[in-house]
Amino acid sequence: MQIIDSLKSLVTGLGTSKDKTVSQVFGYKFVGPEELNAMHRSDWLARKVVDIIPNDMTREWRDWQAENDQIEKIEAVEKTFNVQGKVNLALQKDRLFGGAVIVIGIKGDDPAEELDLDRVKAGSLEYLHVLSRHDVAIGELIRDVTSPLYGEPTYYEVTSSQGNRAKVHPSRVVRFTGVRVLDDRTTMADGWGDSILQIVYDAVQNAASAQAHIAALIPEAKQDIIYIPGLSEYAATTAGQTKLTNRFTYANMAKSMFNMLLLDGTGQPGTGKEAGEKWEQKQINFANLPELMQQFLKIAAGAADITLIRLLQDAPSGLGSNGDSALQSYYDNVSARQRTELTPAMTRLDEVIIRSAVGRRDPAIYYDWSPLWSLSDKEKAEVFKMKADAARAIVGGNGQQPIIPPEALSDAFVNRLVEDGDLPGLEAAIEEFGRLADQEEEEIDLQAAVANNQQVAADAAPRTLYVRRDVLNADAIRKWAKAQGITDIEPDLHVTIIYSRRPMDWIKAGNVGEWNQDKNGQITIPAGGPRVVEPLGGMTAVLMFASSLLSWRHEEIVRAGASHDFPDYQPHISLTKASVELSKIEPYRGEIVLGPEIFEPLKED
Repeated sequence: MQIIDSLKSLVTGLGTSKDKTVSQVFGYKFVGPEELNAMHRSDWLARKVVDIIPNDMTREWRDWQAENDQIEKIEAVEKTFNVQGKVNLALQKDRLFGGAVIVIGIKGDDPAEELDLDRVKAGSLEYLHVLSRHDVAIGELIRDVTSPLYGEPTYYEVTSSQGNRAKVHPSRVVRFTGVRVLDDRTTMADGWGDSILQIVYDAVQNAASAQAHIAALIPEAKQDIIYIPGLSEYAATTAGQTKLTNRFTYANMAKSMFNMLLLDGTGQPGTGKEAGEKWEQKQINFANLPELMQQFLKIAAGAADITLIRLLQDAPSGLGSNGDSALQSYYDNVSARQRTELTPAMTRLDEVIIRSAVGRRDPAIYYDWSPLWSLSDKEKAEVFKMKADAARAIVGGNGQQPIIPPEALSDAFVNRLVEDGDLPGLEAAIEEFGRLADQEEEEIDLQAAVANNQQVAADAAPRTLYVRRDVLNADAIRKWAKAQGITDIEPDLHVTIIYSRRPMDWIKAGNVGEWNQDKNGQITIPAGGPRVVEPLGGMTAVLMFASSLLSWRHEEIVRAGASHDFPDYQPHISLTKASVELSKIEPYRGEIVLGPEIFEPLKED
């Protein structure tokens, strides 16, 4: 006898036989494959519940980490066999039917024999087939707890439409087992789990039912009601029915023609002269129905573990509510599924893909799942700045004691930038120009010079500093300025990076990374982007534009010890001191080509 403690009240009947909830118990209602298939094919909500999470788990796919030629070969194999698409299909079948498999075919191997990975060479992968749990028969489950295949069937069997049977060893199968059932007495019976629609069945059905009932109310939104004295007498005979039908057919025609309804009598109750037909119109109030429908959809979304924003592709309304936190939480959940569910399941397939691509298993090859949540351009710039600041702090920027040598940090920092995609083309530039570690001989020469008490860059005497870049396509900007009515244009168009009244060691300002400028030290500000023409300082018109590189370079020199008269730095080109009507000027939107940095002592004039 099982005794369960619960709260009881003899006064209210709570928890006793008088309590109406006492008779309520949970039961298991099996939803068969035919109904599951019908739900997926005919109900939009059920289809989204099945498809969305597999689509998101495979949408951005993964980033292989290996040598460049190895990555190219692995990605070529994935593309040839459509691995991304087939994993997505397997996950969808898995969620719909409660189980699915991907059968791995190896050239020259008997599929019924255990897979020997050492025999998988370059080009060995022959096919990948996706099947649902209902497309395969399975042998007895392996119950030997010492076996690495514990819980899997001894074999899979596939029957063709011609009746041919093929057995496949479990080591050649990527196995997905649906929604996990924790009762081993159930799962060990056939090795499969539940469909996700089994779990959300009631929630999806209630949402679909609510939608259908609301739709059914729309034709009934407005109803005309007419009270007719002696209606039952008219309806009792065929002649009366005909007379009644003709009466309101003509009345309806009159209403359509003259936008009015003609009735007999005054509409007063009774049977005398004052009595007659009475007309009313009733209208259904839909005010609370959208909120009611939304609640049903929220319950379905919660049951499926999919945020409502992702389920409906509709951003929330309301002040300060953009749904980013909910979406980010959802994508964090999907990322966790990738790591804990998809990665272990695909281990066998990945081992085959790597060997079939490069011919051997290099232990240095691995992959990371690509991020699902993308930062905005502003957030990316802020993150990049934080990384750069952290790197400076580690190597001892601004005169601080270094934590680790720059050479030790260089490779790790460059790899991080490449993986994050902060600087497109960085990897190719590094191959061309080399890393800091490749400049060891120059560092040794520098140390030798210091040891000999020679004057070197690190010991340069402090002095005031003015850094600029000359505009190389100045003719294009002058042509634009004249067309806008700007006169007395400055003879030397340039962009000021820094002017420091405080003396500083110029060498500490460093140099712009090779990957940010060409071999001649030139940089190009692409066409477009924010551009404005405004007064600044003693100038009546300057062309202001955005450039993260110039802004970062300015801050870098400030951190090295330079001063600056203004709290904020804005890249700009000084145009004229003459009178200008700024309201009529259309900013220059073409590209701006800037020459190499020029360091000079500051001239107060």
